[in-house]
Amino acid sequence: MRRVFGRPESMSEVHLRYCPGCTHGIAHRLIGEVVDELGIVEKTIGIAPVGCSVFAYDYYKMDFQQAAHGRAPAVATGIKRVLPDRVVFTYQGDGDLAAIGTAEIVHAAARGERITVVFINNAIYGMTSGQMAPTTLPGQVTTTSPKGRNTETAGYPIRVSEMLATLDGAAYISRVSLHNAANVAKARKALLTAFKVQMAGIGFSLVEMLSACPTNWGMKPVDALKWVEEKMVPYYRLGEFKAPKEAV
Repeated sequence: MRRVFGRPESMSEVHLRYCPGCTHGIAHRLIGEVVDELGIVEKTIGIAPVGCSVFAYDYYKMDFQQAAHGRAPAVATGIKRVLPDRVVFTYQGDGDLAAIGTAEIVHAAARGERITVVFINNAIYGMTSGQMAPTTLPGQVTTTSPKGRNTETAGYPIRVSEMLATLDGAAYISRVSLHNAANVAKARKALLTAFKVQMAGIGFSLVEMLSACPTNWGMKPVDALKWVEEKMVPYYRLGEFKAPKEAV
């Protein structure tokens, strides 16, 4: 029987340990598919952060480096500068990237570091029990905002893609969503472009992915996907915020 669908060759046989309905698994698969399509598994190096994806190195047949919380862009910068022929990417959540790692991501983009960042935005801290994150929506209930995020005291959610797109060193910045098949296909396309931008030596690239966290949101998986579409997408507009003029 002809095989029409299977695990990407660049992914290991280890079962994903994410919560039911979490879309980290979809993001992982997209990375695997893009790496396979580009034929770069032997030259790709991933940076695993602190967070739900801390064990990402278990899921791929490629080299990985562990980074301290928020420091993945700094680690990726060092690796890419020492090994410029490698394809280097970080995989970071919103707490990791937009809170403790704000300085690292901003300055990596400002310098135009030739790395690719996969940014998972689920509007909450996932691994550490669901605290309010820099991306938590106004009024959203978390363990540290039981009455909902109060913008008068906690400020407003940070739109990372829009912010980084203002920096000259950023070559490709895109926001996608993983809440349905059509958007997953667009996410794959954006990720492919981001890797090609790095391989062409153009500059810094980032793909922000709106992702569901049913466990910490206290929702069933299907309801969590609807929440992404109805609540997150209106606040975090999808699309390309910056793209290179030259074709990749």
